[in-house]
Amino acid sequence: MTIDLSSPLPRATACRFETSVAHDADEQARSLHGWTQTYDQLTAGRFVGRLTGLHLDDMHVFCETTSQTLRQTCEVPPDACWFGIPADDQRVGRIGPQPIGGDSLAFQRGGVEFELLTPGGYAIFGVVVRGEVLHRHAEFVEHADLIDQAAHTGIIPIDTRSKTRFCALLAGMLDDAANAALPDRARHNLQASVLSSLFDLCATASLEPVAIPARPRRQWIVSEARDYVLANRDRPIGVPELCEHLHVSRRTLQYCFQDVLGLAPASYLRAIRLNGARRDLCGAAPGERTVQDVAAAWGFWHLSQFATDYRKLFGVRPSETLKTVHSPAGSLLAH
Repeated sequence: MTIDLSSPLPRATACRFETSVAHDADEQARSLHGWTQTYDQLTAGRFVGRLTGLHLDDMHVFCETTSQTLRQTCEVPPDACWFGIPADDQRVGRIGPQPIGGDSLAFQRGGVEFELLTPGGYAIFGVVVRGEVLHRHAEFVEHADLIDQAAHTGIIPIDTRSKTRFCALLAGMLDDAANAALPDRARHNLQASVLSSLFDLCATASLEPVAIPARPRRQWIVSEARDYVLANRDRPIGVPELCEHLHVSRRTLQYCFQDVLGLAPASYLRAIRLNGARRDLCGAAPGERTVQDVAAAWGFWHLSQFATDYRKLFGVRPSETLKTVHSPAGSLLAH
């Protein structure tokens, strides 16, 4: 039986988290909305399939497990690209004639039918991203292309050391049902982090070498990044946005921050915002502002994560900072 669900990747206005269990191969095939596909069960036994997915604005991240060997004919929505990353290296699947080994991932453009052979007990992570978003990220953030090399074979070599981290990132996203409440900017940054991790995962042999700016230029890049974050303090600025603003690749930005400060860009930029929040908490008059007010003013949408990051950096909770400042002893110290 063929299931035709070839409508374009839906544009969600918010995150949508989903999970399903199927006891039939056709039922499992229907779980992946937006695909045209047929699943044929090739080994004997009761079939159990599971799908856990998270729909973002321009991306669908999912994990699919199937208990029996399947021959799958698949077609991704025409305006999208699919990346398939096996969850472990014990069972080897195939895309067409090519094995998807522990040192590779599968890839296919939308609108092109392809065949997958997946063994029993197989688990694979999938990332489906709108093509225009992928190409924009490649051009303006990475300054590199990982698509052309895979267009003919369906396989992209990967850095095996990064694979475990990437799978853990996707698993964490799918485990956190609270993502359904993400605001627009946080969803955008989450998508960008997945794309950046994808480029890190893929072998760097075909990527351009890092452009190393002269030292004054490195200092300027770091300083401009800080100024841009402070000028937009009410929202979290991601590394991809900085790359577009500064007209540098993500790897060049990372090199500059590591050379000048010894920190990754994301760590430094988060620290800048946390320090700003701390100063606001310390300067707040009694009853004037809450921790939530200050967190929101500095672009921290997830209050518990803000508290965790704040305590990790300063050794106290933000509420303790506010309480200390407003205590009699704190008032005397302030004078």
